[in-house]
Amino acid sequence: MKKIAFAGTDGRTLLWAYVVSTATSDHFENNFEGLVIRGTPSMPAFSKAMGWPVEFVATESNDVDSYSQAIIAALEAGTIDCVVPMPEALLFEGLVDRVEAAGFGDKILGLDKSAAFIEGDKIKCKELCRDAGIPVSDAWVQVDAHDYDSVLKTCLEFIQSFGGAVLKYPFSAGGKGARIILNTWEIREVYETLLKDYKDSYKKQFGKKGAWPLLIESLMAGVEISFTLFVDQKGQFQILPTSMDYPERFEGPASKTNPITGGTGAVSPHPMETPELIDMAGKTIAEPLVEIMRERNLLRPCILYPGCFVSFDESMRPVKIRVSEINIRPGEPEAQPVARRLRNLGALVKASLTGDLDKIKPEVREDQVSICIALMTGPGGPDGQKGYPWSCTKNEPIEFDLKYLKRKGIQVIPSAMTWVEDNDTFKSDGTRVAFLNANLTVKGNDSRGVLANRLRNKLLTAFDNGKFRVIPREDKNGNRLDLRRDIGIHYLKAEELFPILHENG
Repeated sequence: MKKIAFAGTDGRTLLWAYVVSTATSDHFENNFEGLVIRGTPSMPAFSKAMGWPVEFVATESNDVDSYSQAIIAALEAGTIDCVVPMPEALLFEGLVDRVEAAGFGDKILGLDKSAAFIEGDKIKCKELCRDAGIPVSDAWVQVDAHDYDSVLKTCLEFIQSFGGAVLKYPFSAGGKGARIILNTWEIREVYETLLKDYKDSYKKQFGKKGAWPLLIESLMAGVEISFTLFVDQKGQFQILPTSMDYPERFEGPASKTNPITGGTGAVSPHPMETPELIDMAGKTIAEPLVEIMRERNLLRPCILYPGCFVSFDESMRPVKIRVSEINIRPGEPEAQPVARRLRNLGALVKASLTGDLDKIKPEVREDQVSICIALMTGPGGPDGQKGYPWSCTKNEPIEFDLKYLKRKGIQVIPSAMTWVEDNDTFKSDGTRVAFLNANLTVKGNDSRGVLANRLRNKLLTAFDNGKFRVIPREDKNGNRLDLRRDIGIHYLKAEELFPILHENG
């Protein structure tokens, strides 16, 4: 099982394939090859330009039929030995079931359609956590989204008792379906905005007059931290290093003008990661989750990604952990800095599929900090586009200085980019165009906060100096791209908050 394919069209897909091909383990021979099933149109050309040892397997289109056909054909031909689907939609639509039916169930890492509700239906996931004894929000209810009186009553009760409420479209929403309400004045506006955003999805599933399930949770306090788990068919698991996501479009709390997006960047490790936290996540979440999946015949080799809220004491010891939701695939872009700190990603994938996760642990570059920043399409264009995540200008040329980026140790992962073969040109396809990734090693007396700030400034300097540009139609010397400038700053914030971090370095 040496040729490991990652199926999907986002940045994490290419990056994981690259890490599998290039990372050097201290305990395993580095004989893994990373491949990408489909990818984006720009990825093969970009990988060739970079000299990356990543191969690509094409699909006819981006639907589950095309993926399953390409994967099964590649397994039959020996082009790949196994596959890791990255987009949750492929699992919802039964990709694993199709590959299993073709006789390759032991070659695919992911949940089948019967278990995909763990991410695809947040209400059923809450019920599963309740039955497993996994802590979640202190209170939650399901109401009919048509019934504003029930929404109002519940929100008022949760604001009074817990300081806030969270409305959640309970089905797959790409990380954008949760809306926080902190005071009474916000209830109606947040409610109506959510209905407007998901009206078509509700109608498609339940009709115009059918009941529309809406999940309302009490607001959870603490720090948001997610955990990536590899799980094998025996129920053995390994927890990867943590990461911190920056989901809001701009710096500051989510709001009507600062929406939750698909992710604007991430850092690894999470500034508040400790061995005690990993141990708590294993005992409180992973063990009961895997056990109830086994009891209900849902367990198979997979990747689980529980998003949690954690409370700490004054010594930064975790005292309480609660699950907000559980994903059934790696996060994006959180999976990028996590993978860049791993030496044995290929071996972990293999062990998950062979049932040997008890014999291997993640080899983590513990002395490194990794930062990932999304380069997003900014405002402007022929129709006054607002930019990501709203309306975006497309098909503008991309210019980048590969020599500079390589010299500075900055990795570019293409995402929403196309490639025009006739003139060998990359163009923006809107949204998150690319990701900038870099690692640094803690040396001497530097703290993680100092190191992360240095690393953040290196990435910002590359951007400010135009080393990666989308050239606007109206300004050949400008840059259509935008980015968040605060990604990574929370290491310094954590050190200011907890003096113990200064003592431990």
